[in-house]
Amino acid sequence: MATNTGHLIGYARVSTDDQEAQLQHDALSAAGCARIFTDKASGKNTDRPELAAVLDYLRPGDTLCVWKLDRFARSLIDLVTMVDALSARGIGFKVLTGALASIDPNTPDGRLMLQVVGAMAEFERSLIKDRTRAGLEAARAQGRTGGRPNVLNADKLAAAHARRAKGESVTAIAKALGVSRATLYRALGTE
Repeated sequence: MATNTGHLIGYARVSTDDQEAQLQHDALSAAGCARIFTDKASGKNTDRPELAAVLDYLRPGDTLCVWKLDRFARSLIDLVTMVDALSARGIGFKVLTGALASIDPNTPDGRLMLQVVGAMAEFERSLIKDRTRAGLEAARAQGRTGGRPNVLNADKLAAAHARRAKGESVTAIAKALGVSRATLYRALGTE
């Protein structure tokens, strides 16, 4: 819980460069955050420099504010550990939207809700992962594979081998075939 002397400090995270953090920034600004730290990293990525920066920046009496719970923690253990560490430093924690928006995780009731909601979110992620894996296995069983199609078809690969056998440079072959050198190296099996 924040005291009158502390500041509301925001943390936002988007999973990819394609996503925009503006929605989170708008909500955090509207909530009164004096400063907002933003990471562009997936939740499973442990290298989140702005999260480390905001945790270092926070002072006793401040409150860390996040737009949604999943923008902050990767797992239930991660969530509880970070909220406990904040609390031990005299720093509050606030969630603007979602299941914990009206809960104060610094109270016993709020802590229980934090754990229940975190466990449900972790369970949901696990179900999604299982469904994705099952879908990929079913697609493979039907002869379909995911991923980007090969740039080099059999004809282009044969031409690449022939040109390489004549001593032509990888750079020249890649340019002629319209592929990158790395793609050609992988296809030719050379380093």
